Parts: sequence; C-alpha cells; structure tokens
Amino acid sequence: MNDYNVLGRIGEGAHGVVMKARRIANGSVVALKVVPFKKLENGISCVVIREIKTLQQIQHENVVELLDVFPHGSGIVLVFEYMPTDLSVLLRDADHPLLESQIKSYMQMLLKGVAYCHSHGILHRDLKPANLLIGSLGHLKIADFGQARLFEREGDRLYSHQVATRWYRAPELLYGALKYDEGVDLWAVGCIFGEMLNRFPLFRGENDIEQLCLVLRALGTPTEENWPGLTELPDYNKIMFPNYTPMNFEELIPEASADALELLKSFLVYNSKKRLAADQALIHEYFFMHPLPSCRCKLPKPGNHKQASNVNTSFDQIVAMSNINKEVEEVLARMQQM
Repeated sequence: MNDYNVLGRIGEGAHGVVMKARRIANGSVVALKVVPFKKLENGISCVVIREIKTLQQIQHENVVELLDVFPHGSGIVLVFEYMPTDLSVLLRDADHPLLESQIKSYMQMLLKGVAYCHSHGILHRDLKPANLLIGSLGHLKIADFGQARLFEREGDRLYSHQVATRWYRAPELLYGALKYDEGVDLWAVGCIFGEMLNRFPLFRGENDIEQLCLVLRALGTPTEENWPGLTELPDYNKIMFPNYTPMNFEELIPEASADALELLKSFLVYNSKKRLAADQALIHEYFFMHPLPSCRCKLPKPGNHKQASNVNTSFDQIVAMSNINKEVEEVLARMQQM
C-alpha cells in the first residue's frame, strides 16, 4: 500500500471495498479492491480466487485489466485499471438517453468481450450493466469475474444455479439447472441489450418466482418442443404457471427498430443451444444498417457520477467505514490493531 496514495472510496460490494488511488511511481490512477478475510482461519474466499485466476489468464481490450495483487493486513488487494463509471449509470441518465448508434457501439464492445471469454472456455455468469465499466474515452470493459467458471460443452460437470443477478438470470437457472453452458451469458446479453433499447430492465422481478413469471409472460409458456429437457429441470414441478401466449416484441419495446428486435429475439429464447453466439451476433445485419455504430469520440463521456468520496482520507479509515457485514468489521478492527 505504500506504493499508492488513496484518493477516496468509489463504492463497496459483497466482497470488498473499492477505492480510487494514484500510483506514486508513475502518477497513474488505479482502482483498488480491498477484500478482507471474513474469517482469518478460512483465508481467501473462492470467489476472490476465481476472479484473480480468471483475469490472470485473459487479456482483451473489452475485459478489465488486473494490474497487481498483494496482501495487506488481514486481507488482499486487487489493483485494476481505473474506469470512471459503468453502463448502469449511463442508463439511469434520463436527460441523456443513449442513441441507437451508441447502443450499437456498446453492444459491439460487449459482444467482443463475451466472445473472447467464451473462446477461452470462461463463463462470466454475472453479466449486468453495473459490471460493464465505461472508461474515460467511452470504451466498455467487462468486470467482476467473481462468479466466473471454466466450462465444458461436453461431459457431466455440474455448476451452481445460484448465480447471476436476478433480472439477468437465464430461465434455466430459475428452474434450478445444474448443467448449463455459455447460453446463460447470452441470455444476460439479451437482457442488457433490451434494457438499452427500452431504457428500463425488461424483467424486473422481486423474487425468483416473479422473475420467471415475467419471462413466461413475454416469451409464452415453454414446452418440451421449444425447450427440450424442460420437464427434467430440478424445479420444474415446484410451481405451475398459467398458459401464456408469447408477446410481440414490438409491444415489449415499441420504439426499437425491426433489426434490433430481430437481434434481441436471437438471445431471448428458451433453448440455450439456439441462442445466438456472441461471435455470430457481431456479424448480424443490425450492426451494418443505418445508423452505424458510433465512433468512440461520440460516446458519452463519464461525468462526476462515480467520483471517489472521502478524498484525502487514509486507506485504513476508508476501509473501516465499510459496512459489508459484522464479521468483516471485526476483522477490520483487528487489522488496525496490527
């Protein structure tokens, strides 16, 4: 930590506090993710290990770069390139809605990052606007690989279905699937695309049952014909829904162009194997129709939405101000006594 001057706290999540800092040696601005050990005897959580190992294996212009990792007190610090804001902040800016050309540009960058991850056998499993960081020049990068896993298209490997943020969770996960593929990321891509077009999340359920109900209302009640293996999913018989007729996507997002809706439909399908792969989506005609994707110079420039708070506050003071949970607070208190 002696190599950095902490400028302030950016935010905090379930696994740590994120701070803005300046590297003393060269003056570069970085983001420090400080992850305390919840229980000293348990060491680093598997979530943090996954994020570190995944980011050490991949390097792409649309994936956030992990610059360094080092221990500090009773925790560990991950050093990332600094990105001023994220896509969720831009989508909440009602005064400056995204233009279609800008949506196309962001979608291209997202798809390039997802295609790269999938080509290296990596499932992100938590794609959402808040995990799509926006740089000072408008470029988009995928971040937060805490739920990422290596996947196998063949074989009997099982995974947890308790992944992905609910609004972007694929229907197979909502039905408790333990065996799935990159389709879970592609569904999330569709939800993000729909949110950019709609300026509001497509499926905003308060719980898993409501979430599944919203999906069924939009796409219609699934059957074995359009979703092979549906009846074998662990939670299929736990709740019965009415028979819903599929909505027209034109009703779902009335202001979207026909090409945009065609691309959206290719992601939001029940059968994960029929969802359009990210590399194939990049050559969809949507991206070659007027208006063409914006150049970087015409993308929104991050404002002061994500400025670090508590400027000039010390590192330990900022970490101590976090309220992640009681266990972490106890650990942080021990850290300050060391």
